Amino acid sequence: MGAKVGFGIIGAGMISSFHAKAMQKSPKCYLVGVYDANPAASERMAKEYGVRCYQKYEDLLADPEIQAVTIAVPSGLHAEVAIPAAEAGKHIMCEKPLEITLDKVDAIIAACDANNVLLSPVFQSRFSKPVQLVKQAMQAGRFGRMVLASAQMRWFRDTAYYSGSSWRGTWKLDGGGALMNQAIHTIDLLIYINGAPKEVFAFSGTLTHSIEVEDNLCAAIKYRNGSFGTVEVSTSCAPGFPRRLEFSGSAGTVAFEENKITRWEFANPLPEDETIINELFGPVNAAGGRAPMNISSDGHAMQIDDLADAILTGRRPFLDGREGRRAIELICGIYESARAGKPFFFGR
Repeated sequence: MGAKVGFGIIGAGMISSFHAKAMQKSPKCYLVGVYDANPAASERMAKEYGVRCYQKYEDLLADPEIQAVTIAVPSGLHAEVAIPAAEAGKHIMCEKPLEITLDKVDAIIAACDANNVLLSPVFQSRFSKPVQLVKQAMQAGRFGRMVLASAQMRWFRDTAYYSGSSWRGTWKLDGGGALMNQAIHTIDLLIYINGAPKEVFAFSGTLTHSIEVEDNLCAAIKYRNGSFGTVEVSTSCAPGFPRRLEFSGSAGTVAFEENKITRWEFANPLPEDETIINELFGPVNAAGGRAPMNISSDGHAMQIDDLADAILTGRRPFLDGREGRRAIELICGIYESARAGKPFFFGR
């Protein structure tokens, strides 16, 4: 058996199980133990996966078998957990968002740089085959002049979802609502595929839930490449629908919903287009739009393996902290536009 990276998980909530299951199957890493501020949660998860249970966070950081940590605590606590981990020399995989303000994001990145540890924010959708195919088509210039890059996330989260955890739906710990918590993956893909934004204008509101943050938001975006786009996000659309992204240029249009391509049309077809259509067209699973536990963990597994391989081989991970910062910058700009009722312009 080759070398494997020992991981510790910080936070024993719902999302931590995605990471633990991925580590169990991974050929490149394994789970050593878990810590949660709630001792009962730590003990329950440690027992379920047959790993160590730490009574103190410092004990987890002091364990020499742990080379890397997964941070799965509420979003507004990421910096206070990540910075000590970096200072202890642990590589970091951090659940989205990396943090809820750019100042805190920058503090995490600086701590990782100063301590020479890798940082990989969880944006597992980048690893999916449709996303990589669209990215490759964009890099190859198949779209011609880009004109539109838009996304729609019409999900549903019931009252129990927000009441089940006291931090959900709060500005202090969730950092926002449908946009920051659920649609951040969608925002990341828009930037990853079409590039950085130049200007946004947004409307937001809390229409159906008794929470502090927005459950519905619409934004118009002007990108630096001159194209335009819209973003619609909601956790109020019953019964919940697949996330959809669409990219259009003067020479082609592609759309995909979750992990299925629904449109792949170019002015200059290539032989491989038929294979893509045959393999990736088909029924779309909408379950993730209806309940968070229905979301696939396949992407988590790929990203965890990528970070483990980066640690073992000394390379950079596929996705680093500065890439993770870009989505948060756009989200913060959208929120500022919605609050101020005027466009927000991004610096260079």
